[in-house]
Amino acid sequence: MSASLFHGLSAFPITPADEAGHVEESGLTLLLDRLNAAKVDSVGLLGSTGTYAYLSRAERLRAVEIAIGTVEATIPVIVGVGALRTDDAIDLARDAEKAGASGLLLAPVSYTPLGDEEVFQHFATVAGSTELPLCIYNNPSTTHFSFSPTLVARLSAVQNIVALKNPAVPAAEIETVLAPLRSALPEDFAIGFSGDWNAAGALLAGGKAWYSVIGGLLPVPALALTQAAQAGDRAEVARIDGLLQPLWSLFKELSSFRVMYAGANHLGLTQMQPPRPILPLSAADQRRVAEVLEHLVV
Repeated sequence: MSASLFHGLSAFPITPADEAGHVEESGLTLLLDRLNAAKVDSVGLLGSTGTYAYLSRAERLRAVEIAIGTVEATIPVIVGVGALRTDDAIDLARDAEKAGASGLLLAPVSYTPLGDEEVFQHFATVAGSTELPLCIYNNPSTTHFSFSPTLVARLSAVQNIVALKNPAVPAAEIETVLAPLRSALPEDFAIGFSGDWNAAGALLAGGKAWYSVIGGLLPVPALALTQAAQAGDRAEVARIDGLLQPLWSLFKELSSFRVMYAGANHLGLTQMQPPRPILPLSAADQRRVAEVLEHLVV
C-alpha cells in the first residue's frame, strides 16, 4: 500500500468543543475551510492538537463526519484513533473508515507503561481491522513510550502500516535520527516529523512529511515552508522559518496546544476553550499571541 498519503504538509487543527465535549461544527468547519483554501496535502484530524483523548467515541465520529463533509475530495483526511484499549482503537478505526477517512494515525496511549511486544500487538491488531493505511505516531513526551528503529522496522512489515510520525530534533541532530531509521526501513516507508520549531531542518534533511500544528491554523506559511524545503530552497526555508520564530518561541513557552486555541479565538474562528482541566492562556498571554499573529506577514 502506498505511503504517499503521508507526504507533504499534514495540517492539524484544533477540534473546538463546548464544556460538555460536544464538537462545535461551525468552528471546526471554519478551520477546515482555511485548509481547503490553502490546498494542504492532508488534514490531520483528531491528533494531539485535535484533543482526541478528551472526546467521546460519538464526538470523534462526529468530527470525522464534519471533516469529510467539509474537506475537498482531493485533500485526504488522516484520523487519529488512539485509545487506551485495543478494542476501542479498533472501533475508532472502523468508524473513521466508514465515515470516509483516507488514513489513520495511531499512538500507543496507555496508563500502564507498555513494552515493545504489547505495542507491536496493539498496532498490528488495529492495522488489521480496516483497509486504511496507518501511520505510527511516536509521541514519547505524551505517551512515555519511544519507538526504536527495530520496533518500527518490525511494524513496517505489517500490512497497512506505512509511515512514521516522529518528533523532530534540532537540525544538527536530525541525521542521527534519520540514519538508523533509513537503514532499518523499506525505502518507500514514509518518515515524517512533528515539532514545528524543528520542522524546517527535518524537511531539508529529507523528512517526507511535516505533521504541523501551525498548519492547522495558518496553512499558507506552513505550506510555503514545506514546498520550499521540498524544492531544496534553503534560503526561502530560512526566511519563512525566521518569520515564524516569534510563534515558535510562544509554542515552547506556553505550549503549542494553548497557543492554537488563543490564536483561533483571536482570528474569530471559534470562542471555544481547551478541554478542562487544561486552562486557557491568561489574558496577558492571549494578547501576546494576538500581537504575534497581527505582525506575522510571510
